[in-house]
Amino acid sequence: MSAQTPAQTLAQKLVARAAGVATVADDQIVTCRVDLAMMHDSGGPRRVDSKLRFLGAGIWDPDRVVVVSDHFVPAVDLDSAQILQFTRAWVAEHGIKHFYDMRGICHVVLPEHGHLAPGMFVVGGDSHSPTGGAWGAFMVGIGATEMAGVLVTGEIWIRVPRTLRVLLNGQFMDGVAAKDVLLHLCATLGMENEYRVIEFAGSLLPSLPMPERMTLCNMTAELGAKTGLIAPDEVTYAALRAVGRDLTPEPHWRSDPDAAVEQSCIVDVAQLPPQVAAPHSPANAAPVHAHGKVAIDQAYIGACTGAKLADLHMAARVLKGRKVHPRTRLLVAPASARTMMQASRDGTLTTLTEAGAIVLPSGCGACAGMGAGVLAAKEVCIASTARNFQGRMGAKDSLVYLGSPYTVAASAIEGMLADPRPFLS
Repeated sequence: MSAQTPAQTLAQKLVARAAGVATVADDQIVTCRVDLAMMHDSGGPRRVDSKLRFLGAGIWDPDRVVVVSDHFVPAVDLDSAQILQFTRAWVAEHGIKHFYDMRGICHVVLPEHGHLAPGMFVVGGDSHSPTGGAWGAFMVGIGATEMAGVLVTGEIWIRVPRTLRVLLNGQFMDGVAAKDVLLHLCATLGMENEYRVIEFAGSLLPSLPMPERMTLCNMTAELGAKTGLIAPDEVTYAALRAVGRDLTPEPHWRSDPDAAVEQSCIVDVAQLPPQVAAPHSPANAAPVHAHGKVAIDQAYIGACTGAKLADLHMAARVLKGRKVHPRTRLLVAPASARTMMQASRDGTLTTLTEAGAIVLPSGCGACAGMGAGVLAAKEVCIASTARNFQGRMGAKDSLVYLGSPYTVAASAIEGMLADPRPFLS
C-alpha cells in the first residue's frame, strides 16, 4: 500500500465501506449504514415494540429486516404461544416480508435464503450473529435497545475492532472438525477477547466447506470477540450460487498482505485430537481422553453450531450400523427445515433413527433450555452446542459437556465420553 493509503485488515475494509470512508483505524469510532438487520422471536419484536411506540417511529426499511421464529417453536406452553402470536402480528403490522416462521435457527436460515454476501454490514439480535462472518460479511450481535435504534435510523456506531488472526494449517485427521478447533481456542486464547475480530486464515481454509466455516465464526462469540471473519473465496461464491446469488468475486474483501494485526496464532490442525469442554465453560476444553470415564445420560445434536446438514452427516458416519447405549438417549434437532428435508432425502435421518436417535423439531430448543430435551437435576449431557454454562440446558446442577457431532455420536454409543476416531477407522 502507498504511504497515502494505509494497509487495511478485512474488518477495517468492511467497516470503512459501511461508514462511507476510504479507510478506518483500530479503535476509531464511526457510524455505519446497516445493510440488514435480523431478529428472532425471543429478543426481537417483543423487546423492540415498546421502544418504537415510545419514539413514535417506524422502520427505516422493512425490506432490510429479517425476522425468524426459532426460540419458542413449536410452542410448548401458553407463554410460548403468546410470544409467537405477538411476533406474527408485529411482522404483519410492519410489513416485514422476510419472515421465516418455524423454518429453523436464524443463523442457518439467513444464509440458506441468500440474505448474506461478502462486503455487507449486518446486525443481529443474537449473540451468535458472528456466524455471518463465514460469508465475508461483518455481522455483529446487538441488544434490543441498539436494535431499536437501527430499526429507526438504519445506522449504528461502532468502535473499529482490532484483529486477532488465527492461522489454521494442515488438514483435520478423521473425526476432528471445526468445533474441536474452537474448543481448543477457548482453552488457549480464553473467552475475554473483547472488541476483537477473529480472522481465520491458513492452509486449511481452502478445503473447508461453508458449514464448517460457519461453526468457526459462530463460536467466536464464546471467545468474547466482536465477530469472526473469513475472507470470501471460490468456496464462498459457489455456496452463494447454490442459494441463488451469482455474484462476481471481489478480491478487495481480504486483508492487505501488510495490514497490521494485534496478534497472530497458529494451530496445527493435523495434530489436534477431538476436544471436549467440561462444565461449566467452553474454556474447560481438553482432549477427550483427559476427562476420563464420564457416564452420559443424554447426547444432544442441535443448535446453530452443531446441527447443520454437515454436522448430521458427521454423526451418521459414526452411528451407521450401531446402536445408542441403553442408558443414554440421543436427541437430534436439525438446524432448519431445509436441513431436515435434505437429511431425510439422503438417508441421514434413517441412519440416525435406526441407531436409536429421537428427532426433534428444528429450532433452538434444548440448547437454550427451551422445549424438549431439557435436563433434570444432576443429569449429564454431551452436546454439539456452543455453550455449557450452568443451568443453560435445564437444572442448575445438571452437567453439560461440549463436543463435535462426531464426539457426541460416539459418546451416545458408548454411554460415556468417547473418542470418535475408532468408530471411523
